[in-house]
Amino acid sequence: MRAYVEDLVANGGYSSISEYFRELVRLDQKRKAQERLESMLLEGLNSGAATEMTQQDWEDIRKKVHEKVAKRQNLNQEA
Repeated sequence: MRAYVEDLVANGGYSSISEYFRELVRLDQKRKAQERLESMLLEGLNSGAATEMTQQDWEDIRKKVHEKVAKRQNLNQEA
């Protein structure tokens, strides 16, 4: 494996072995994010028939977002 990586670096694919490994980590992160997204999409598709959003649904979402923002701002002020 070492020879393989050294060959990639030597032939101009990467400027260093570290750069190659950083790229591997980035690709792995993207792959896992894609898998999570696909899983969430399938979960949504399999969750049953879609229902129309009500005014109350939107108000509940806004309330949760405002609570999260306020909590995050409080944490930032404490730090």
